[in-house]
Amino acid sequence: MDKTKATLAIYGIQDRNNSEYPMYVHDHSICLMRNGKVEKFLQLERLSRRKRDNKLYTCLYDILKKEGLLKFDDYDIVFVDNVVGRTFINTEGNIRFEAPLTDKVSNTFEKGKLWWLDREKDAYVVNHELAHISTCLPFYGKYKDNSLIVHFDGGASKSNCSIWYSKDDKLTLLEKSWDLKYLSNFFNANAIVFKIIHAKRCDQNSVPGKMMGLASFGKYSKQIEDWLIKNNYFEDSWKTNKIFFRKIKEEFNYEISTFDQKDPFLQNILATIQYIFKRDFLNYLKKFKNKTNADYLYYSGGSALNIVTNKAILESGLFTDVYIPPCAEDSGLALGAASYIESIKHGEVVHHSPYLNNWGISNDKVEFSKTTIEELAKIIVDRGIVGVCNSYGEVGPRALGNRSLISLANSKNLAEIVSIEKKCREWYRPIAPIMLRRNLSYFSDDVESILSDYMLMDYEIKQERREEISGVVHINGSSRIQTITNEEDNPFMYSLLDYLDKEYKIKALVNTSFNRQGEPIVHTGEDAYRSAKEMNLDALVINGNLLKL
Repeated sequence: MDKTKATLAIYGIQDRNNSEYPMYVHDHSICLMRNGKVEKFLQLERLSRRKRDNKLYTCLYDILKKEGLLKFDDYDIVFVDNVVGRTFINTEGNIRFEAPLTDKVSNTFEKGKLWWLDREKDAYVVNHELAHISTCLPFYGKYKDNSLIVHFDGGASKSNCSIWYSKDDKLTLLEKSWDLKYLSNFFNANAIVFKIIHAKRCDQNSVPGKMMGLASFGKYSKQIEDWLIKNNYFEDSWKTNKIFFRKIKEEFNYEISTFDQKDPFLQNILATIQYIFKRDFLNYLKKFKNKTNADYLYYSGGSALNIVTNKAILESGLFTDVYIPPCAEDSGLALGAASYIESIKHGEVVHHSPYLNNWGISNDKVEFSKTTIEELAKIIVDRGIVGVCNSYGEVGPRALGNRSLISLANSKNLAEIVSIEKKCREWYRPIAPIMLRRNLSYFSDDVESILSDYMLMDYEIKQERREEISGVVHINGSSRIQTITNEEDNPFMYSLLDYLDKEYKIKALVNTSFNRQGEPIVHTGEDAYRSAKEMNLDALVINGNLLKL
């Protein structure tokens, strides 16, 4: 490995089938880093416009050729594996990588064999688990001494949960296992959960967010938990509903014949499942806290997007601080692998903002005037709905101000227009607010955390403030707040929020991703303009320029 070279990381393992939708493999990505800094990053779905795109092997050659990245000696190449395998072959057959087979999860990279066009080249693999935890590096820097580092998802390479420990700059794998597979199955493989939220197998990657939204309408029940355990959570009940309905009648004397999302009993089932997930994972963390007495937690993998559990971890007092990256799920794997290799080459990586999705975007300069902010504020105050497409897009699944739909947060009706009419989302799904960090304590007494910068925390809103932001307060009185701390974090959004606060006493806005259901978040200005027209938005901001539609 050459310190003078850049690192090109690729997550593109082919799925087990060739269906139109991802099953075991999703969110392919590419990352190019040099001297510890991201130069190019791509979540494939943003470019291809195919949600959760897992077809990188069909287009990798063309994508790299267009960017001038096919040169043989320009960079070290690293791949990320998956539970389905460790081999990458593109459609043309001219990029072929094989990693060594192993039963272990290595705590470092492994050398593999690569044919790059017509020549053999040194290349490496970073296992899925290690790539996940390494997504923390570009946002939080080197792991602090005496840290517990956890990956938890539906399935990595050899586990669905791996526990690591960092001490004296040494990373040690404490455990890898499938022991928590029953918890992740709630969100990606449970028949009854799918049926309650009316999801099909092709919708599995959107199930977790939907389930958390509807679960908030219900309450935990010990009787329901015992009944679910006795029936193995009904996770294999894909073909028939009769047994499920019959057992409800037998156990609870409750008659049910359809999956009505407004049925309180079904809502209580989801609330109970969410509670089990939160409780059991927290107990799992406690076990390793007791073993290591770790001060800090770094946490990644798809399960780290569960904001209810994140809040419970933070409030448990187990750790001095908790760090979760904005791209905790598989969309960050290439970034994690590149960051890991760069940290070995240079000792650490540069601190990054979450705005890294820059592949194919040549102009990242955002220019705006005070007049622009004033005009935009007036549109918002007049109940306008505005799309924002500034600079580079966010990494991960959540819009953080650069690829957002924004509007007033003080109206449930307006929020429903944004969510249901414009975005075509389900009635029960909440939308989030964006605010300056200085206003967080105005709305909530919950402990502050850097996690709110990435929309990864659930906050209980003070009773007396709920009406003020009624559009973004969920049924249980909570809100998934995103904060902007400093002006340099996002100058445009900071200026807008600061102006609205000072001139109109508006301290928060709706912030939801700029896309319709089933579509990726917009990437280019052209994407944004087309989507804004289709959604019939009132205005659009592209790199600071305000367009009234």
